[in-house]
Amino acid sequence: MSTVGAFPLGSSTTLAELAGEPHPRLALLRAQEPVSWLPELGGWLVTRRDLALSVMRDATTFTVDDPRFSTAQVVGPSMLSLDGAQHTRHREPFTAPFRPREVHDGFASFIERETDRLVTALEPTGAVELRRTFAGPLAVAVVTKALGLVGTTADTVLSWYDAIVQSVSDITAGHTAGRAGAAAYAQLRAAVEATVADRDASSLLVSAAGRLTAPEVASNAAVLMFGGIETTEAMITNALLHLLRHPDQLALVRGDFGLLDGAIEESLRLEPGAAVVDRYATRDIVLGPATIRRGDLVTVSLTGANRDPAVFSEPDRFDVRRENARLQLAFAHGPHYCLAAHLARLETRIALKGLLERLPRLRLDANHPTTPQGLVFRKPPTLHVLWDRPS
Repeated sequence: MSTVGAFPLGSSTTLAELAGEPHPRLALLRAQEPVSWLPELGGWLVTRRDLALSVMRDATTFTVDDPRFSTAQVVGPSMLSLDGAQHTRHREPFTAPFRPREVHDGFASFIERETDRLVTALEPTGAVELRRTFAGPLAVAVVTKALGLVGTTADTVLSWYDAIVQSVSDITAGHTAGRAGAAAYAQLRAAVEATVADRDASSLLVSAAGRLTAPEVASNAAVLMFGGIETTEAMITNALLHLLRHPDQLALVRGDFGLLDGAIEESLRLEPGAAVVDRYATRDIVLGPATIRRGDLVTVSLTGANRDPAVFSEPDRFDVRRENARLQLAFAHGPHYCLAAHLARLETRIALKGLLERLPRLRLDANHPTTPQGLVFRKPPTLHVLWDRPS
């Protein structure tokens, strides 16, 4: 039997469906074809949580170190696109600043000030689109501070990010990347080199330069910039959308802000900002119902794994009191677990608390309905909200 014939659900699954409203299809795949061949993807899709964990834990069999890895084509080798000893060498210099205590001590006050500044500017209006006016600018400001690039503004970092993301997206879609991404990366690399040369600068890049070459520091800075903006913006926007769509759960959080962490984990479970992670098989292997061949693309659906009913009861329900919500895999797992997960959580917690405390009767604008979208990165394209303005 052909691969297509052996996986009829996968063969009828479209990328457009996965980018739009994927959850019903992912539920079918998880139940009937938990590792399925998707012709439109040109690879395997893993949707069951235990099998997803197997792939992400085994970097020897399922590697990121492959010429097809799109991000590496734009920014070069980095902790995101290497495995084994090389991955450890690239990642280790950045580990200490992202531990929980260091994150809180280094960033909490800054995030609180930025949140206050952004909310104060919005407060008198009573209506706004929050993704572009709040979540995005906050994420960019925090990444700019984290990188500590000499002579660089948040606007410049955002322009580099937009251009690099576009190039990565073009390559992922099978197109030739435009020149803007390469130009932006060249500017980022020059800024990294200037920062590293300025030994008085206080930056995690300076400390990393003692163990990595300048091009290696630059490639990892690009990865940190990409992850810090894209996924954190999505975390804030998705979590707020979930809360505002569920007034009963929002009321619980308003009554006890200690439940905010549970709300964030539950939102990450239902809509991880990064919906999938890609790996490449280094050898022939049987995974669940599938015989995977060396060189095959193996895409793990974090979205699918996060709604596995074998782990999460009533998996489609948003429950801020869900006891095992932290078993979600939104930050991936194994050697490539998200380096800055603690920072992303802190940022989202402070951001949501600031919005809910400062904007009375915050609610969705019914004239602008929205829902998360995206094949790889999922968030609502817009999030229009209303609140009661001060009289």
